[in-house]
Amino acid sequence: MKQMRYILTRPCLQEGVLRLQKYLESTFPESGPAVFVDDRGREHGVEIDRAAGVVRGLHGLYHDANLGVNDVLMVTPLEPGRYSAEGIVKPHAPITTPRTEHQRPPEPRRVVVTATPHVREVRMQHAEAGATSGRPAAPHTELPAREPLLPITEAPERSRAAASPGPVPGPLPETPESQLAELASLTGYQLSYAAPGVARLAAELGEFGYVVHVALTDSARRSGWESGADYTALLTGEGQKAAGTPRLTHEGLTALLEHARLAPLSPIDLRPYWEAGDLDLDAAAGVSELVGAHLAQRGAFSFVLLTLASQPAHSVLSVPRLAERLGSGVNPAELRSILDTLSRAPFLALTPLPGGQYLLRAGVAEMLRDVADYADGVRRRLRPATPASAQAAGTERAATLV
Repeated sequence: MKQMRYILTRPCLQEGVLRLQKYLESTFPESGPAVFVDDRGREHGVEIDRAAGVVRGLHGLYHDANLGVNDVLMVTPLEPGRYSAEGIVKPHAPITTPRTEHQRPPEPRRVVVTATPHVREVRMQHAEAGATSGRPAAPHTELPAREPLLPITEAPERSRAAASPGPVPGPLPETPESQLAELASLTGYQLSYAAPGVARLAAELGEFGYVVHVALTDSARRSGWESGADYTALLTGEGQKAAGTPRLTHEGLTALLEHARLAPLSPIDLRPYWEAGDLDLDAAAGVSELVGAHLAQRGAFSFVLLTLASQPAHSVLSVPRLAERLGSGVNPAELRSILDTLSRAPFLALTPLPGGQYLLRAGVAEMLRDVADYADGVRRRLRPATPASAQAAGTERAATLV
């Protein structure tokens, strides 16, 4: 059966549910009790309620898998009423905290780095030192442990040292304006306002560019609000209808943001959804499939690298034998594409040989260290861009594309 990917939202975690979006309905065809089996073989009893559109009883599984907002639950039907459920933890940026002299070092935590139906990379992660159990520590490459994080508030410049300690405020509520600003930042739109209450999302991509106007309220729609826009949408609730006007629903926008945080999305990816009309939860489910495909490609690449890691350096690879070791996790066309990528810069890990074979020029671990050093060297040479220079660079890139 097909494995489905479900991106977790904050309400899902708080309520311990999985919402039966349209693309999941065939995975859960009947209401009633069912069992989810996690990656450690533990069984979690759940209740499928198709009328309410949810699967309930997942608090324990989410807690045991240490899952948070934007993490992924991969669900595979095993037999009627029984499902395999595995979590993919999304990496977060490390946050350092002060440490007293006698404070005990934190215990290592189990972190899932990548997962596919055939391989899972799991690390025992120290939250502070970045040391991985069974492996030497490598700067800039370790992932922090998944701990609940408190929001960090910025004090005014030059007065932070004098700020008196106090309780940390809770997170600010999201507004449509802040959500659209984050969507623009993640996906490459330029956000401005064409009129009060009318957000303008501009994809500045030369001949591939387009403009979307989003009315934040019904009253913001007035004569001429569509002027200068290729597509328009009214921001509404999922259950609200707007006759003759395409919609962007609050729920669809929230889901779209969660997908964009998990994998790169661009205005080119999203244009078909603006063209189709309503960008609601059903449309966001289509974006979820696109994000799932990105994650699957990354998982396949990791699977090939992990398999090649058992091959000694300066040895000849037989592609049929490698494909046999990979099994059905990577199809032949995908394998050829990955091997060709590894043959080119900056990897230069393989040299093609006659007869469809390859020479492994260096061990996988050594190759990845070289690529990491190369990437770090390029990163250090990058100059922070001012908003004006960043905009000029974006215009130059668009002109180059044309």
